[in-house]
Amino acid sequence: MAKLTFWGAVGTVTGSRYILDVEGTRLLIDCGLFQGTKDNRVKNWEPFPAPPSSIDRVLLTHAHMDHTGYLPRLVHDGFSGRVHCTHATHELCDILLRDSAHIQEEDAYWANKQGYSKHKPALPLYTVADAEHAMKLFSPLYFGEDFYLNDVLRIKLRDSGHMLGSSFIDVKTTRTREGKKLLFSGDLGRAGRPILRDPVQVYNVDYLMVESTYGSRLHEETSATDELARVINESMARGGVLVIPAFAVGQTQTLLYVIRELEEKRKIPVLPIYIDSPLAIEATVVHERRIAELDMESRMQSLLGKKIFRPGDLRICKSRDESKVINAVKGGAIIVSSSGMATGGRILHHLQQRLPRAENTILLIGYQAHGTRGRQIMEGEPEVKIHGQLVPVRAKVETILGFTGHADYNEVLAWLMGFNRPPDKPFIVHGDPETSTALAEKIRSHFGWETVVPGYGDSFELDL
Repeated sequence: MAKLTFWGAVGTVTGSRYILDVEGTRLLIDCGLFQGTKDNRVKNWEPFPAPPSSIDRVLLTHAHMDHTGYLPRLVHDGFSGRVHCTHATHELCDILLRDSAHIQEEDAYWANKQGYSKHKPALPLYTVADAEHAMKLFSPLYFGEDFYLNDVLRIKLRDSGHMLGSSFIDVKTTRTREGKKLLFSGDLGRAGRPILRDPVQVYNVDYLMVESTYGSRLHEETSATDELARVINESMARGGVLVIPAFAVGQTQTLLYVIRELEEKRKIPVLPIYIDSPLAIEATVVHERRIAELDMESRMQSLLGKKIFRPGDLRICKSRDESKVINAVKGGAIIVSSSGMATGGRILHHLQQRLPRAENTILLIGYQAHGTRGRQIMEGEPEVKIHGQLVPVRAKVETILGFTGHADYNEVLAWLMGFNRPPDKPFIVHGDPETSTALAEKIRSHFGWETVVPGYGDSFELDL
């Protein structure tokens, strides 16, 4: 028997952390930060539910912070095993985790200097040194590679189509001839999205964990690309600046690709586009280096000599001084900066400056978790708190969710339809309570499968 315990991404979309005890080995699948509401964020500061030194391996589905961002703290507190993921995820984690540590050190510094933290002194969750130590533990794998952790336990990574390097994690025991398989979906991607390959179809799954971020929703049928063109043109007609909070990895590269295509088709004018995120700049370089792992269309355009992530007037802002120069721009420009839910980073400075002016536009292009500034702006709050100050929201707010990397419930059901037999106990995770419950009911209704929506700390015995 094996035991699966849920220590995150249940009842919420963040903090992905699952412990699997199987064949004498303790695996931690994903090691994410909790984001959003204060009740969630404080979990980052609580002792990890299992002694970090007791964990033999960490398996990462992809590089986003809600799946990887706790790893340096886990290492700081005693984890010393190996970390497995794809090679692209390894490269992206190298820049993401260092950046996260730097931001946390910086936030603690300013909190102490300006006195807006109730903690005396304010401390970072982890340091750059912790992140560097964590990176030394990585042992990346290729998609489809059979990797044996011991004589009877094999893992395999399969492309999930969510972002560059994202994977399903296939854990299989081989003690019997047939073997038993447990599949972690991570974040399930969407078919036909720009730059990414479609999610791989999997078979012979005995136990399944599937995400439910959009478990109660369908994505708009209108073209996200056409909607982006509309927002850009209307924003420019008002004479303001278009500000787009975007995740540095995945969303920013998709935006650059689509904007370049819109320019080439003359659906939008060539505008100054400021990429104000050192992390996004580095992540774009990784994408350019790994074009062979993107979809066929991206590879074909690259073969034709196109710089697929380079619109006509791209302006890279690496330094703080280059970022400050953008403050003087009054209109006719696009600013793309992280983070995607406006929880931190340089985007906060741009929102602080641009939100109060009605001629500007704020465009939200991805899921906004409960308790984040992005969610508050999306839901029409008249003001939001940034750097301890209340900032009025007078700018026009637009939302295009078609750029999300998460499957909606029909896309999840279509992927599940490809299973050659029903899994035992599909676990519904990575969603707010209402979306997880909704997806569980839709799976029961369409397939007759008995699903489980686990709670925080719930454990289940699995016959592996």
